[in-house]
Amino acid sequence: MNRLQNKVAVITGGNSGMGLATARLFVEEGASVIVTGRRQEELDAAVKSVGGNIDGFRSDVSNLSDMEKLRAFVEKKYGRVDVIFANAGGGTLVPFGKVTEEDFDRTVNVNLKGTFFSVQTLLPLMPNGGSIILNGSIAATKGIPSFTVYSATKAAIRSFARTWTTDLAERKIRVNTLSPGSIVTPILQAAAGFTKEQSDAYWEAEGGKAPAGRPGQPEEIATAALFLASRDSSYVTGTELFVDGGAAQV
Repeated sequence: MNRLQNKVAVITGGNSGMGLATARLFVEEGASVIVTGRRQEELDAAVKSVGGNIDGFRSDVSNLSDMEKLRAFVEKKYGRVDVIFANAGGGTLVPFGKVTEEDFDRTVNVNLKGTFFSVQTLLPLMPNGGSIILNGSIAATKGIPSFTVYSATKAAIRSFARTWTTDLAERKIRVNTLSPGSIVTPILQAAAGFTKEQSDAYWEAEGGKAPAGRPGQPEEIATAALFLASRDSSYVTGTELFVDGGAAQV
């Protein structure tokens, strides 16, 4: 307990799934947490479900004006941010050959542009020794049908962690990628137009292919994020931590 005592953490896309589970754990561990999301109603419900020292801030990571407003909010209330979990992601999953320019732009804007500028915008508020966690995916290393653009953006995020690690080395800011496998979240309902039943069936089937024999839960991402956010990982930077039940490893 209290591994993040007196720390300030920003979690983008924190109104559901992995982001929400991480926000809950960070608050339990003593952090002041700001979660972002695009839909106010869902954001309010998420903040209420966590309770404690948590704020919700409605913003879209692909909108630079929103990111500036987020920075102003964090700076006014806390003056700094010790941990950034760039978790927001999504896009459209369409088979190669049927990807439209709109599909491409939506995925790139959220995953690539959104990750880049959400971190860069908040960076001036981060003191030396902070921790940046980027949400990657096993899709960056595996060939998954219909994930062509999504996978490319996640591979770029892995590259961000490598280059930012060297860019920020003098400031002792650690940058790591957390790459989930088949985690039961609502993402496919938006990205692929699945119903909840279809989404659950997909995760169950894909998770069953992993050596662990099951899909993962958002709470299992949260514990990995806590490790990367805390001093437990003080000598870990520039790396990629797979939380995938072994799916991308064997």
